[in-house]
Amino acid sequence: MVAIKMDLMGRLFAVVIFTVLTVIGLGFSLYLIINADSTYSYLLAFLYLALSMVAGLFNTFTAYSYYRSYFYDRYLAGITKGLRPPRRFPTVAVAVASYNEDPEVVERTIRKLRDLDYPEDRIRFYMLDDSTEKDKIRRVRGACSRLGYVYIHRKERKGFKAGALNNFMKGMKEEFLAVFDYDEYLTDPMFLRDLLPYFEDEKLSYIQTEKRYEKRSFFSDTVDLFDAFFFKFIQPSRALNNTAIFAGSCGLIRASSLRTIGGFPEYVIEDTFFSFESDMHGFKSLYVPKVYAYGKPISTFTELVKQQWRYNYGDTQFLGYFMKRSRNKGIRKRLSPLSNIDYMTHGFGLNYISVMLVLFTMVSILIVFSQFPVMHVTVQNMFSSAYIAFDLEILGIGALFISIIAPMLLTKMYFGSAKKGFMVFLLNFALAFIRAKAAIAAVFRKRYRVIWDRDNSIKSYRFAYALRNSVAEVAFSVFLIALGGIAVSVNNFFGGMWLLWYGILYVSTLFMFYRYK
Repeated sequence: MVAIKMDLMGRLFAVVIFTVLTVIGLGFSLYLIINADSTYSYLLAFLYLALSMVAGLFNTFTAYSYYRSYFYDRYLAGITKGLRPPRRFPTVAVAVASYNEDPEVVERTIRKLRDLDYPEDRIRFYMLDDSTEKDKIRRVRGACSRLGYVYIHRKERKGFKAGALNNFMKGMKEEFLAVFDYDEYLTDPMFLRDLLPYFEDEKLSYIQTEKRYEKRSFFSDTVDLFDAFFFKFIQPSRALNNTAIFAGSCGLIRASSLRTIGGFPEYVIEDTFFSFESDMHGFKSLYVPKVYAYGKPISTFTELVKQQWRYNYGDTQFLGYFMKRSRNKGIRKRLSPLSNIDYMTHGFGLNYISVMLVLFTMVSILIVFSQFPVMHVTVQNMFSSAYIAFDLEILGIGALFISIIAPMLLTKMYFGSAKKGFMVFLLNFALAFIRAKAAIAAVFRKRYRVIWDRDNSIKSYRFAYALRNSVAEVAFSVFLIALGGIAVSVNNFFGGMWLLWYGILYVSTLFMFYRYK
């Protein structure tokens, strides 16, 4: 009971933090409007207000999700209470997709999946291998032969992972499809026995379980928190709206529903598109907050960059897809207001974190050099009505301070480490340009792939490798630090410190590539 109350208090505390962030952001905007004295300064003030309002909407929705997710366990318990053991065991296909991955990791995964507790005559295992490297093809095919997997290989990797799954579905006879990634190590063999009873509801299309990474290092454990926050708070809240995202693996799908939908939409993040189409076709979805398999940890910043590029490229594609599909009045009627918000915020999510950071930074530069008055008052009179402009000005500093301590406090409360929370804060700045580039590439329909390590010969030279892959961020940081120095030199101390701090944050990309290449 004490633990439950602490959890609820923690979520309410998160609501307070995000609410305070919203209020002080809008308060600083009010300061700018009060002190604007020209068309240019008014434009800046209202631009900052617009950004603050967008940030406020996201903060409000995040706070709402944190609080609402608390009630998901009760909702799921209500469903679980009515479950009965299956009258029969349906047939299940377990599919693992791979593309030029380490054969040893692949074999470790598919070997462990054979431990799934299910009647042998009702389950079949498949390897969907799109590899192009001959040695890896040979080794994976050999592992499949030894472990009783049906090996399926495509010569042309059309449609990414979705294409491999759709190609498999053409000949699939089983009633259910369990999808696992090549690097997910099964830890609970009851996966099928636990999840299949939920499918007594004929309208249930898929179930997603919690995805986490194996523990290895401080960096990889911090990266794991990206997923942990989503699966602990956002996913349960979405599931209450029937918009739980199928996360691509560690999930179970009803084959007939998948065929009705038309298979997996062939995009780089097919899972999000599939989730949306499932909802549009009137099916239900479910999220089970339990870990059944752990993925291989992301141990380098380069790996994280490639993952985040793919996510943000795909999310930007999805945003356009969602807006286009939502123009259909019939489809629009199928979505509740909360469902619409769920899909919009998912598409905007990483774009908001990255593009908004860059935009706030650019507007901050203009504000610092726009002749907004900086008031000089004593501690005794700073809170009098005559100095309300100063009171609003310091809200800008407060917003920056709370944006730092918020992830630290939340990770300390839920994951026992304030240090990892600060690392999450830094990573969002280190990835800001990368995510923004991915969004731009998606908007202009450029190829989704990007080769970060353009010259393998320099990879052994850590600093050269880091600098080559963070040129834009370093240049921007130098620019910000120089502007900060100029601001300080003309007695705009707060403005100078503001820009200097931003400069330090953006140069973290260089540090991450160097420290965790």
